[in-house]
Amino acid sequence: MGPLVNIGNIPFDINVLSSLYPSCSHITEKARALADSGKIIRLKKGLYIVSESESGKPFNRFLISNHIYGPSYVSQSAALRHYGLIPERVHTIQAVTTKHSRDFETPLGLFRYTGCPDEYFHIGLKIMHDNGVNFLIATPEKAICDLINFSKGVSLRFLKDVRAFLEDDIRFDTDALAEMDIEIIQRCAQYSRRQKSIENLIKYIQNERDI
Repeated sequence: MGPLVNIGNIPFDINVLSSLYPSCSHITEKARALADSGKIIRLKKGLYIVSESESGKPFNRFLISNHIYGPSYVSQSAALRHYGLIPERVHTIQAVTTKHSRDFETPLGLFRYTGCPDEYFHIGLKIMHDNGVNFLIATPEKAICDLINFSKGVSLRFLKDVRAFLEDDIRFDTDALAEMDIEIIQRCAQYSRRQKSIENLIKYIQNERDI
């Protein structure tokens, strides 16, 4: 069992390799050799993760997302699927960042980051614990606001548009609307590029609760 097992399934940079192989004078060549042998996987320049076979631990793509480009949090369909609120499997990990929007194509899949203002970024976030690691993810309320905010062609001008978006477009579990924190959605609307659409989402949720 080699020294890489001590890293586990947390992404790491080249400096960590230097500490594991102190006698190695060409650490970038060492990283390349480890990647070529399948012991580590290159996520982007200078960032790696130990392979599952070497670490004995499964990858957590949400944790990886947090590390590839940050500050960022997992959101939109990826988060909604994680909570069991939409039925479709999600192959691209969608995230939101305070930096410029960017995509990263990796051996573990596509990681897509959408930029937003700092004031909007910090609303409705939570740290989740899973299989020994922690990652930052949107609450369900923030995730659906992000989906409305950042998806192309979404315009919820009327309540019937909200219903069609939830029930037909994303097949959202509408029973969960009863548990949603309206205050988080209201704060999102305040800083949203699609304020009217999110305000109509609030009206729709309130109407559903009154039925």
